[in-house]
Amino acid sequence: MTGKPVVPPIEYEAASDEVRAVYDDIMRTRKVDWINNFWKVLAHDPALLRRTWEDLKQVMAPGALDPLVKEMLYIAVSATNGCEYCTYSHTASARAKGMSEAQLMELLAVVGMANQTNRLANGLRPPVDPQFEPRG
Repeated sequence: MTGKPVVPPIEYEAASDEVRAVYDDIMRTRKVDWINNFWKVLAHDPALLRRTWEDLKQVMAPGALDPLVKEMLYIAVSATNGCEYCTYSHTASARAKGMSEAQLMELLAVVGMANQTNRLANGLRPPVDPQFEPRG
């Protein structure tokens, strides 16, 4: 987001003990020595900060989906939702996990095509084919 934030970021030095505990967990989990601005603005509501961080940690943790795939999904949704901050943040994270420029460009081509065909299907409302319906 290139505009001015709605609330000022809360830096580590000015944070409450409750917020610092979350900041410390973020840095420890991510193996970094800084807190990005998204968390700093959420810190105005320590409960929201903690809840969002805990949920994100759980969803982005290793699981059935590869960590790079999860980051690429985050890019796709962020681009579709028009979230500049999240697009930059998760593109940087995906690159750190090995995403190539070719993968990024192909991902965004798929996102663009999916958005186009979704709008066409939503506008035209074709009936769902029986072959696409879940079985069992």
